Amino acid sequence: MSEIVRVAARGEGVTEDGRYVPLAAPRDRIGEDGAILPGPHHQVPPCRHFPECGGCQLQHLDDAAWSGFLIDRIAGALAAHGIEAPIRPPALSPPRTRRRATLHFDRGRLGFTAEGSHQIVDLRECHVLAPELFALVAPLRRLLQRFGVKRRIDVHLTLADQGADVLIGTAPEGLAAAEALTAFAIEHRLARLAVDDGLGPETRWEPEPATVTFGGAAVPLPPAAFLQATREGEAALHAAVREAIGETGAVADLFAGLGTFALALPGRVYAAEGARDAVLALKAGAGRAGRAVFAEHRDLYRRPLTVAELDRFDAIVLDPPRAGARDQAAALAESKVGAIAYVSCNPSSFARDAETLRQGGWRLDWVQPVGQFRWSTHVELAGRFSR
Repeated sequence: MSEIVRVAARGEGVTEDGRYVPLAAPRDRIGEDGAILPGPHHQVPPCRHFPECGGCQLQHLDDAAWSGFLIDRIAGALAAHGIEAPIRPPALSPPRTRRRATLHFDRGRLGFTAEGSHQIVDLRECHVLAPELFALVAPLRRLLQRFGVKRRIDVHLTLADQGADVLIGTAPEGLAAAEALTAFAIEHRLARLAVDDGLGPETRWEPEPATVTFGGAAVPLPPAAFLQATREGEAALHAAVREAIGETGAVADLFAGLGTFALALPGRVYAAEGARDAVLALKAGAGRAGRAVFAEHRDLYRRPLTVAELDRFDAIVLDPPRAGARDQAAALAESKVGAIAYVSCNPSSFARDAETLRQGGWRLDWVQPVGQFRWSTHVELAGRFSR
């Protein structure tokens, strides 16, 4: 009989002799016939759709085992580049706190795709979505079935300050369909309802401008815009970034998005973002709130800040997409910036960039894991670099 000693990157349990066992948790025992004898970290999955639904991969793990998985993913990525650093206990978001999600509709079904498949799991319950969003799933399914949508479409759900923001991949033309959309939005008290037939979002209902608030500043929310997945995760990342940079003067927030960090930082902030709608929203929010934020539309993959530009700042906040920030990290490695707060959604690209910084004389002081995507294999983190 073998024992599960860890959980692999895709969520399988791994035995002492290297065998991969789906749906096994650390300290589970594996019989000769392959049967799983649950150990102390194996919990009963709360959702009827697990493990078919691809929205979750780790519902069979308790929080201790999930935390261990997050730490192991980060430690393994760093070790591959010869880097060691203190890894703090993860900040885990509770169930039913996801404030944004993309569902899929096809052939009358609405939900996440099945694990490893394009088949849609028709959601009848969900333990990760915020209740306000899950409450819309069944009504949206009925609406799209009524419209007779013939092709696969995406449905984006986001919680704005004013309530639920819904972006539907398509809708029929004509007065009857327009009236049905308006009636739906009114009945469910939506903050906004928009439709995107492939030419960009077209707002059909928005009684007042949809916003999202960062650091007390209300920022216009573009349809389907990127937000940190949970408010709890965002707060944990805010705290880590503030700790990492300290009470500094001038700060640059690179890959700033809508201003998640820029508007929550003290002092003067330069914010660079490559998405035009996001940077325009950031500018509007900062202007209305009277914040000392200079936002620039700048593609940091094509035109990263130079060493001379970086040296104007006391600290840098870096929050790139999954690909990381290879070229920007190379410039940072040569800069004289006082501290770097690096937020990442990919331990592998983070570790690669950390090695670049280390070769330039930087030290990774600590890493704060953040589990925003409840029971998933997705890992987020914030790390502090100093000279």
